[in-house]
Amino acid sequence: QVQLVESGGGLVQAGGSLRLSCAASGRTFSGYAMGWFRQVLGKEREFVAAISRSAVNTYYADSVKGRFTISRDNAKNTVYLQMNSLKPEDTAVYYCNVVTQVGSGWSSMRDWGKGTLVTVSS
Repeated sequence: QVQLVESGGGLVQAGGSLRLSCAASGRTFSGYAMGWFRQVLGKEREFVAAISRSAVNTYYADSVKGRFTISRDNAKNTVYLQMNSLKPEDTAVYYCNVVTQVGSGWSSMRDWGKGTLVTVSS
């Protein structure tokens, strides 16, 4: 099964930027839609952004529209999340995964990795 490793998280001041990376090993994910999710301790994981396998279509949660950009480089087997104008509310552990559309939202049928922590200070 494909292994996904998230990286790029860290501590940043409000208004700053970070770029997260999701690298896959074992199998290519070029044939799958990919997505980013985030989770705060004690709360359920929430959808952030998704990108189709062709990269033609992208989708974002209302809370990040206009600030975050999801992209992918299938040749490098990597998905990115560019995060600009970060807010303290964006603080969370961020995860990537293969995604499928479920109703009006998104979900993953695969196991989750360790994620990468993003902390935005006020």
